[in-house]
Amino acid sequence: MEKIKISNVTKIFGKNSAGALKLVEQHQSKEEILKKTGATVGVYEANLMIKEGEIFVIMGLSGSGKSTLIRLLNRLIEPTSGDIFIDGKNIMKMNKKSLQVVRREKMSMVFQNFALFPQRTILENAQYGLEIRGVPKEERRLKAEKALQNAGLLAYKDQYPSQLSGGMQQRVGLARALANDTEIILMDEAFSALDPLIRKEMQDELLELQANLQKTIVFITHDLNEALRIGDRIAIMKDGKIMQIGTGEEILTNPSNDYVRTFIEDVDRSKVLTAENAMVRAMTVNIEHDGPKVALQRMREEEVSVLLAVDKYRQYQGYITADDALQLLNKGEKTLKSIIKNDMPIVTSDTVLQEILSIISDSPTPIAVVDEGKLRGVLIRGVVLEALASTTQGGDSNE
Repeated sequence: MEKIKISNVTKIFGKNSAGALKLVEQHQSKEEILKKTGATVGVYEANLMIKEGEIFVIMGLSGSGKSTLIRLLNRLIEPTSGDIFIDGKNIMKMNKKSLQVVRREKMSMVFQNFALFPQRTILENAQYGLEIRGVPKEERRLKAEKALQNAGLLAYKDQYPSQLSGGMQQRVGLARALANDTEIILMDEAFSALDPLIRKEMQDELLELQANLQKTIVFITHDLNEALRIGDRIAIMKDGKIMQIGTGEEILTNPSNDYVRTFIEDVDRSKVLTAENAMVRAMTVNIEHDGPKVALQRMREEEVSVLLAVDKYRQYQGYITADDALQLLNKGEKTLKSIIKNDMPIVTSDTVLQEILSIISDSPTPIAVVDEGKLRGVLIRGVVLEALASTTQGGDSNE
């Protein structure tokens, strides 16, 4: 379901915005517009849709327009042109009062510098958003305490920000956003100032909270590994333009242009690509109606010595080998159930290849890919290595 939609949004900084906008409409570059008008294009005809309940990451280098774009979503920065829809309502047509309601009740924001009030306790900081919304004192205290408890900070509620570490201060900022119980959380470089270890912990915490709360989160970062780790989908920006939108796998395996290809070239794909990217069709036998003779015939046709066993609903049961099927045939047996083996490793389709590499290197068999009991495919060592090698080469065939 669509939660946020941005349609042809442009933001121009400078006095001659009208002249610059005409040049944008003529598709002139950011550099040409700056040279001709002295105006800077912060966001250049951006179009995107963010689904309800997803973590949508907007990323790019310094000056790419990502932080400007997130501030356009709640009109902290006013767009020069275009439309922004929240739940189907165009906030560009809202008056000041209606916009204020959207900002207070629909959206919360978490900043890089934590934006905590040094003179307020942790509890007072956590309930600040509720306070300005006019929520009664006791209700906002309870909501803030619950948010702090979820962030593991309730014991520190009477302390002040200066008494906490940077990571703990960031948790307070996140708790404040969660206490507001808004549907949308905007996070601008929220973890960028943290040490790497604390940053990873905060990413884990965000994913855990999201699994329980299912908020719509728009997350700004310049770190591609962070984007790939937490994002359901990612938008990559350059010079105010959106270069590509897609899942991490889509961007890594099919970069849209040379800029994106260069941008992703240093990524460790084994930490991002999943079993679904490397699995192949499984050669199967249905144990409910196939016998050893059918199994051996299929092995000869497919030139394999192992078949994965499934039932009529394609639920994974195990695997059988050619040697066992032949012995069964010689005994005159008609069913395969007695020779099913269950020692083949099993992973789900979203298991990352980094985890799979350690499993498959020690396994004498392939790996079954199974989701909710249903066989999806099979992983073979050579195919897994080939998947990693081919993506490392950046997709030269995608021109």
